[in-house]
Amino acid sequence: MSGTDARISMGNAGLDQILRGGLPQNRLFLVEGTPGSGKTTLALEFLLDGVAKGEPVLYITLSETGEELQVVARSHGWKLDGMDLFELASAEEVLGAGRDQSILHSWEMELGGTIDLIKREVERVKPTRVVFDSLSELRLLAQDPLRYRRHLLLLKQFFGGLHTTVLLIDDMTGTRDERDSHLHSLCHGVVTLERLTLDFGAARRRLQVQKMRGVDFRAGYHDFIIRKGGIDVFPRLIATEHRGEFTGEAVGSGVAELDALLGGGPARGTSTLITGPAGSGKTSLALQYIAASCKRGEHCAIYQFDERIGTLIARAKAFGIDLQKFIDDGCLTLRQIDAAEVAPGQFASMVIDQVENRGARLVLIDSLNGYLAAMPQEQQLILQLHELLSYLSQAGVLTLLVNPQQGFFGNMHTHGLDVSYIADVVILLRFFEAEGRIRKAISIVKNRSGAHEDAIREFRIDGQGTRVGAPLANFRGILTGTPEYVGSQSPLMEDRGTGA
Repeated sequence: MSGTDARISMGNAGLDQILRGGLPQNRLFLVEGTPGSGKTTLALEFLLDGVAKGEPVLYITLSETGEELQVVARSHGWKLDGMDLFELASAEEVLGAGRDQSILHSWEMELGGTIDLIKREVERVKPTRVVFDSLSELRLLAQDPLRYRRHLLLLKQFFGGLHTTVLLIDDMTGTRDERDSHLHSLCHGVVTLERLTLDFGAARRRLQVQKMRGVDFRAGYHDFIIRKGGIDVFPRLIATEHRGEFTGEAVGSGVAELDALLGGGPARGTSTLITGPAGSGKTSLALQYIAASCKRGEHCAIYQFDERIGTLIARAKAFGIDLQKFIDDGCLTLRQIDAAEVAPGQFASMVIDQVENRGARLVLIDSLNGYLAAMPQEQQLILQLHELLSYLSQAGVLTLLVNPQQGFFGNMHTHGLDVSYIADVVILLRFFEAEGRIRKAISIVKNRSGAHEDAIREFRIDGQGTRVGAPLANFRGILTGTPEYVGSQSPLMEDRGTGA
């Protein structure tokens, strides 16, 4: 590309994806955000990308000292070699004047003089990339909004005659009027970073591209995290951008009686909700599908919000499923999700990575209550989950969702996120009492992808695996948890071997 169509990378793969390839070259852009939102880290990524490509780059700082920038760089394992640093610092920094940076006393100068010094440094370095950090100091120097705007316009005109892409950093201090709404119209594009403090857990960060002239960018909020090594941006998932070809064949569980309930099993590319009270066997039932899929050589992924991995592996082994072997063989990814640390976009990115880079064919989320707990203050959570399920559907992945209900007997309800209307298949597990024992029943409530059996059957898991019994035709009121036996002989399953 050339001319106005040419793009320059931000040095961040996620943000480049949001911008559909990067920033338009040789333009002036604003990166704004409150202190701690990640502006300096993003700016350094932008310049270091230029250094890696052999470009001359310049960091102009009125706010942070060179030493402070070095601290930020070292925290990420970066070196600032090859980056020109032009520092306008306080009098205390004069003591460190043995460095190559220019040391100036910003409060002793007129704004016009400061701008002239910056221009001379730019003409000396001839950079292709410039970061100007930050505009709040220029406001203090200007003291007058009109004067501040006039000098910003002159600065824009100066850079307009050069082959330079400029990032202006603004820490959004002061009132909205003081920050000057005209700044947005002055710049070619605006990226806003936000740091959100929740009632509990780690702070959440997100960004949005407010405007970008001539660029079809991905609008909306995008979660991101700052880690050692830089910023990970998780572009907002748009399911319609991911369409794949697949056959919607039935996915078997390896238990003939269970598969018969769904005419062979849930179809590939659908989502199956397994719901019922705590202890009714929801996770165990889901693991039956995981085990069968792994035995067929398909890759599976489990995202465990509620139960610890060690406990899950031990429990699965007790009824004949060796999850550790599947993990060692490379056909199963088992991730423990810390409910207080993960944002929706980050979780969606984990799932997408498994599908696109590991070829996952079955994904289990256990449980939706844990997913909800991970994002207690997130808005429109049901829409984000719907988008994720739509993506998995179009990728031909079978998704299993575990969602517990409150209570054990009688009328029960789902606490938190009710996605029964989103799911293509709903499997209901219930407790019931018969012959002095607590037993379990399984039934298929709905199946959008085909016919399903409407009978209620007994369901048991023991040391030899999963069993589904004959229809409980001689009972009525099973789903109430208080059934009445009306038959002449018992249809219930008996124990088999040991471990039942």
